Amino acid sequence: MEIEKILLNEDQISARVRELGQKISADYAGKDLLVVGILKGAFIFMSDLVRQISIPVEVDFMATSSYGQSTQTSGVVKVLKDLDTPIEGRHVLIVEDIIDSGLTLSYLTEILRSRKPESIRVAVLLDKPERRRTSLAADYVGFTIPDEFVVGYGLDFDSKYRGLPYVGVLDS
Repeated sequence: MEIEKILLNEDQISARVRELGQKISADYAGKDLLVVGILKGAFIFMSDLVRQISIPVEVDFMATSSYGQSTQTSGVVKVLKDLDTPIEGRHVLIVEDIIDSGLTLSYLTEILRSRKPESIRVAVLLDKPERRRTSLAADYVGFTIPDEFVVGYGLDFDSKYRGLPYVGVLDS
């Protein structure tokens, strides 16, 4: 498989991540913010995003699996790594690479809500609303994209392409 086209280049991504960081900084000014990255896909976006947030943040990670070696979600979400940090009474910002069906984020959000945080919001680099199977909506969205299978900037196919500095469409 090869990259069919570049959907979002480095400059577009960098500018939008900077804007999101400014908005998040303003929204959480004076608050105790825990940024939770969803591994593995969100690690590059989260790294760039937290460097654009001007207020102090703590970071933690969760890892899930719902795709395996497929380009379609299985609908079954497994938590592979849970948080190391208690979140009760904290403001939590979940950072994810993409909302596709919404199943994974809906599941994670419910798990985290049961732990009684002060608030939970979601930041995603990419939103693919045509594929949504839940009512979940992100609070911070980098880009809304069409229903194409994308890789790069942390997103992978079969553990490949994560390191690309852009988001590209994978040919079929």
